[in-house]
Amino acid sequence: MRGDRVEIVIDAGGGARSYDVVATKAGRRVEITQGRNVVEVAEVTRTGNPVRTARFMASRVLALVEHPADTSRAESTQATNAQPDTDPAPW
Repeated sequence: MRGDRVEIVIDAGGGARSYDVVATKAGRRVEITQGRNVVEVAEVTRTGNPVRTARFMASRVLALVEHPADTSRAESTQATNAQPDTDPAPW
């Protein structure tokens, strides 16, 4: 899905830092796996091959925020053949 994004908020000692892992091309997705002490966020292709991987210590992760692609807007405009939107796409 194009627009698939995960935001990771980490405790960096003096404050919080935020990281984003984004599916950069159509057909890619972002997967989250959690192991014993590690949280891994990876951008993967349709076949499941990882393109990029970010690993964080589980004890430092404050939040994982998933931002899925907005498919309802795309489906509604395709189904009704409505006039194109004047605002630019968010990605």
